[in-house]
Amino acid sequence: MNVSLWGIRNPAGAVIIFVALCVAGLYGLRQLPISTLPDFTVPQITVTVTLNGATPAQLETDVTRKVEDAVASIANIDKLHSTITEGRSQTRIQFLLGHDMSRTLEEVRDAVDRIRIDLPQNIDEPVVARVNTIGGAVLTYAVLSKNLAPDELSWFVDDTVRKALFDVPGVGGVTRIGGFDREIRVDLRPDALQAYGLTAGTLSDQLARIQVEQPGGRTTVGGSEQSVRTVATVRTAAALANYPLSLPDGRVVRLSAVATVTDGFAEPKDVALLNGQPVVSFSVQRAHSTSEVGVGRSIRERVARLAADHPELSFVEVASAVEPAENSYNASVAMLLEGTVLAVVVVWIFLRDWRATWICAVALPLSVIPTFAMMHWFGFSLNLLSLLAFAVVIGILVDDAIVEVENIARHRAMGKSARQAAIDAADEIGIAVIATSATLVAVFVPVAMIGGQVGLFFREFGWTAATAVLCSLLVARLLTPMLAAQFMQSAGEAIPESGWMPGYIRWVEAALRHRKRTLLLAFAVFLGSLALVPLIPTTFLPPGSGTRTEVSLELPPGASLRETTEVAEQA
Repeated sequence: MNVSLWGIRNPAGAVIIFVALCVAGLYGLRQLPISTLPDFTVPQITVTVTLNGATPAQLETDVTRKVEDAVASIANIDKLHSTITEGRSQTRIQFLLGHDMSRTLEEVRDAVDRIRIDLPQNIDEPVVARVNTIGGAVLTYAVLSKNLAPDELSWFVDDTVRKALFDVPGVGGVTRIGGFDREIRVDLRPDALQAYGLTAGTLSDQLARIQVEQPGGRTTVGGSEQSVRTVATVRTAAALANYPLSLPDGRVVRLSAVATVTDGFAEPKDVALLNGQPVVSFSVQRAHSTSEVGVGRSIRERVARLAADHPELSFVEVASAVEPAENSYNASVAMLLEGTVLAVVVVWIFLRDWRATWICAVALPLSVIPTFAMMHWFGFSLNLLSLLAFAVVIGILVDDAIVEVENIARHRAMGKSARQAAIDAADEIGIAVIATSATLVAVFVPVAMIGGQVGLFFREFGWTAATAVLCSLLVARLLTPMLAAQFMQSAGEAIPESGWMPGYIRWVEAALRHRKRTLLLAFAVFLGSLALVPLIPTTFLPPGSGTRTEVSLELPPGASLRETTEVAEQA
């Protein structure tokens, strides 16, 4: 089918097609999230096991190694990494890029369930979860108060702030930094234990049974069947102190008779400092496929509401990824607009006809806008790489239209009517235009299909550039001939020749007369360019130009939090 001929004969149909494409593109543009870089999702699953009071060495032997052995046989595992702290073991399973995680989560859960009987009976139930957050924190706040104690402030962040922020669409995680965790301590009195015939082990087993929630079957309530859970938990230190213990001889004694129960704080495992003073802070991560800028604005609105509801507290924003993302987006859009204007100016300089320039310039927005529909369909975002794709191809998008317009003008100069010149010119170079665009698509599509970590970043770049080129081909073959047939200058008028053209022709003639020298010069330039490649620095991502500096320190194993804090303050 001759698309150009159909467009010339049915201008209304061609216009309707592009109106529909532009409407879809504008809708997609409104839905696209804004972020600094493409969402880089490494498929990961974590297995977290908590055993209060257990040492790292004990957890490694009794929990971590068994969990690692259980999940190691699952297919497509790339890395297996475990982190052990006092009372907590977390195994992070990283799978190969591109791996489908829909079934893998259940496979990991089944593997952990199979070894549950081999794990210590007094552990909390293992938590198997998929990592859903993207990158670092979107915003980080410090919470200050003159009235609340550090433990009360920590509870406020864990309870009130966390609940409020998880109600914000797009929030993937809230992490408290610094502060204290509540801990109910049970300090045994050896003489009392001996007097009652108890041991620390039997006491621990009895206490473990009161912190359990288990299924309790089903029952009928109000005519409907409901599930039942048996709950055996204590919420306060006083309730725990009054818990009855069973003695070997059948008697019962309260826990307070053999131990001292206090409600206090656990040993802190991290610390947050603001201007050298300890504070309680929290960071907020966004979920996958959400806008860094949009989520950041919503978080700020919710934090402002929290500050208004709790005037005794001060929320200080200490770190933000919103402004860098917004600034890079605005800079990329400005660069794209500048490139568009310059491309139109260059077209006018060469064609020297406002009608021809206008027809060529139309190809730019009509190639870019429909591409947004594809980006929304595939879950892309407006980021440095997707906008870079537009910047790279902005000059290419008008190439096909320029070729079409120039050839139509040449046929008009032969005395043909506008309609006939458009038909003949479009038919004459149709194969060449299609081949040119297909070559460009063949360059960009492999970039989109690169494997590994680099491929995840350049996937959006490749597909965005390839789609924009295909849209420009559709514009050149369908819309440009139709517009030329309607609006090009009167027959017999050719696009005026540029004044520098005779000089350029003389250079071409000289190159043809000295072919060997021309080839040798080109080859020398090529070799010189290759020789300069090793001198160019290489990096995966260019260094950031933000105003925040991050320093990472690692001390020898066994270093206390106080020692680490002192070293960090000196750095």
